[in-house]
Amino acid sequence: MLAHAIIFYFFSFVAIASSLMVISSKNTVHAVFFLILDFVSIACLFIMLGAEFLGMIILIVYVGAVAVLFLFVVMMINVDFSELKTGFLEYMPFGLLVGLVILLELAMMIGTWKYKPDFINAKSAATTAVSNTESLGLVIYTDYFYFFQLSGFILLVAMIGAIVLTFRRKDSLRRQDISIQVSREREDSVELKEVPNFKGVKIND
Repeated sequence: MLAHAIIFYFFSFVAIASSLMVISSKNTVHAVFFLILDFVSIACLFIMLGAEFLGMIILIVYVGAVAVLFLFVVMMINVDFSELKTGFLEYMPFGLLVGLVILLELAMMIGTWKYKPDFINAKSAATTAVSNTESLGLVIYTDYFYFFQLSGFILLVAMIGAIVLTFRRKDSLRRQDISIQVSREREDSVELKEVPNFKGVKIND
């Protein structure tokens, strides 16, 4: 139990320290690295507390998609490919250090998984014999169904708003009009030519 407490406090310390470094780091790429480390630490804490679904969601959604997207956006703003190549070598040691810490956390998490019954488990506080993921699904789709649908609608509106705000119309691009294409008749697109015998056709005529 002492080892479990040490691991729990280690994850907590890394999560708090990386959170502070996210808001205090002057380098945006370093801030994104610390954000990824923070997400992984919080996911490990959720898994240790028995909330496996929340931990996996944080790893898949936030670390695998959101944080990586942040990293690409930060590195692609005002991109200069020659400067980007030199910056890659500059950030490689720091990225390897953060990657080693994340690898250490995942190894500790996997190593302590077989001692899962010793941790505080969400099932101990539950009154029914259902899994953590099933309990969360029952709560979301029964008691908070309308709030869940409302959150999805808000995200949809936010996505449409982001597209509208960032959309720029370029007159130099060729665009297609579906209504004109559908309503086009045969006479508008096909022209029959009577070609005399033994003579060629001049396209420019």
